[in-house]
Amino acid sequence: MLQTLREKTSGWIATVIIGLLIIPFALVGLQDYLVQRGDVHVAEIDVPPSWWRGAPAWWPVSTLWEHERITTQEFRTRLENARQRARQEQGEAFDARAFETAENKRAVLEQMIDERVQAIAARESGVAVDDALVRREIQSIPAFQVDGRFSPERYQLALASQSPPQTPRQFEQLVREGVLQTFLASNLNDSAFTTPSEIERMIRLLGERRSVTLMSLPPATPDAAPVSDAEIQKWYAANAKDYRAPQQVTLEYVELDGSTLPVTAVDDEALRRRYEQEKNRYVAAEQRLASHILVRVPEGADAAAVEAARKKAEALAAQARAPGADFAALARANTDDEGSKAGGGDLGWVTRGLMVGPFEDALFSMKSGEIAGPVRTDFGWHVIQLRDLQAGAQESFEQARSALAREQAESDRERAFNDLSGRLVDLVYKNPSSLVPAARELKLPVQTLGPVSRDESTGILANPAVKRAAFSEALIQDGTVSDPIEIGPNRSVLIRVTSHSPERTLPLAQVRERVEEAVRMDRTRKAAEARARALVKQVQGGASLASIAQANGAAEPTQIPELPRGAPLGAPGVSEAVFSAAAPAAGTVTPGTEVLPDGSVVLFTVDAVMPGDVATLDPTQRATLQQQLQALQGASDVQALVRALRQRYRIDVVETNF
Repeated sequence: MLQTLREKTSGWIATVIIGLLIIPFALVGLQDYLVQRGDVHVAEIDVPPSWWRGAPAWWPVSTLWEHERITTQEFRTRLENARQRARQEQGEAFDARAFETAENKRAVLEQMIDERVQAIAARESGVAVDDALVRREIQSIPAFQVDGRFSPERYQLALASQSPPQTPRQFEQLVREGVLQTFLASNLNDSAFTTPSEIERMIRLLGERRSVTLMSLPPATPDAAPVSDAEIQKWYAANAKDYRAPQQVTLEYVELDGSTLPVTAVDDEALRRRYEQEKNRYVAAEQRLASHILVRVPEGADAAAVEAARKKAEALAAQARAPGADFAALARANTDDEGSKAGGGDLGWVTRGLMVGPFEDALFSMKSGEIAGPVRTDFGWHVIQLRDLQAGAQESFEQARSALAREQAESDRERAFNDLSGRLVDLVYKNPSSLVPAARELKLPVQTLGPVSRDESTGILANPAVKRAAFSEALIQDGTVSDPIEIGPNRSVLIRVTSHSPERTLPLAQVRERVEEAVRMDRTRKAAEARARALVKQVQGGASLASIAQANGAAEPTQIPELPRGAPLGAPGVSEAVFSAAAPAAGTVTPGTEVLPDGSVVLFTVDAVMPGDVATLDPTQRATLQQQLQALQGASDVQALVRALRQRYRIDVVETNF
């Protein structure tokens, strides 16, 4: 057989066939067949070769295209960074399960693709990031600075503490890529501009006022006609998303509350021993009743100004020490401390730690009735009067007993809570599929909750941590008891999901009445819209709002002169409708309507339009508006650039690798 095979593959025909087979291997790359690729990617960006930008995307020319990939590791790193930011911003409200949605992951990936196509476009345009720019970018990062200056030691330490650690070369490459990715966008954004005519047009638009006349017609009689099966089926099919039951869980849980745990009676002997051990805690702090006069020294004052303030304070101190001097009157007339001026410099009773160091040192070295100063602090020069003092006193056991007893009870409850919690967890670990045996042994009630959805905050579900656990895949799929979840000081719960129903579309039979009601409401709304259109035609035909109101038994129309843009007009949407209507021609009005959710109709006419006055905006406000418009224009330009770049390249997303 081998000889026959050799003869069959030795002729010229076999040689031609083998040659033809080699061609596709050469075009697509033999290494793709022989080498096991280790890079798993979530997106691939195919770019036409630099020497043939118009290269078609069809095979075999497509094999000449360059390929840039976003690896799974890069994507996961970016996703984790986004997760940490969301956790910091949302705190306890952060929901890890909601963050892991496909939509959220896709949004993170789309941002990475946008950045990558900008970097590719920058390279195509010949942009290169030199080493000097990379160094400047790194040295400007606050995390690498000490006292506002770049620290090589801090830089090395920060890179080494990364997970995984990074070398300076690796980090420099990341910075280089980051600069490249934002180069086009930042420069395009900086190049945005607005003309004076655009600014003036925006001023006239934003400051526009309209004189309007409006009236309100009550809702028509609700539709009560029968709804056919065909209408029901059609509405249900078109609006199935409105008839979905949310994901729901039913829970059993055991709650541990340390405040409800019994404690043993307080032992006076034990309290006395604790009092003797902690006697220093029950000494009342020394207090001093003080007043002062402040001669303020401005920050950055020169030596002459400081000396002048000191001499003024010295003279005030001499006056205060004079026989019969009234310190309070002197303070009211001379102190620069506005907080104590009205009270004659009175600072009240002062304990250590309340005042700045030099002031406090002077005050607590004085005798009652003494006047000291001038004393220098960061605020200036002080003249201090000690009016009275109360020495620290030791509290007796009887005085401290209530505080000692309260602390002992809290300590006992905390110890009992920790002991009970530990015993409960140990018992649950022996049988993690049920709470009942462990709770029965410890004589704890097992409570139930549900079925409840993620949107509800009933009972323990008001705590975000409990809600996250209740709707986590682990507890739903395994049916096991959770770890203790802290919901307050010395208060925790252990939960178990006993039943779960996923989000689902409700059958028509179950929501038939709701569908019928929706069809009738839709009929009523359409009838109200038709009524509104008919009223507008009457106004266009020459009818006045007053005659329409009289014919429909409605209240007299209301005139509102010079209504500013954005001002509310009662019901939502009315103001927007008024300012969306076209400006009336001279001698005419522009009619319009807004149908409100309850079916009532607001009919209005725009009687006059007064544009904003350009002259009312001062130069500062005008400059601010210009900056805002330029920022909006720049952002719009960047979005347009990214859309154009994405159309130039071929982008393939591998969602299975998310």
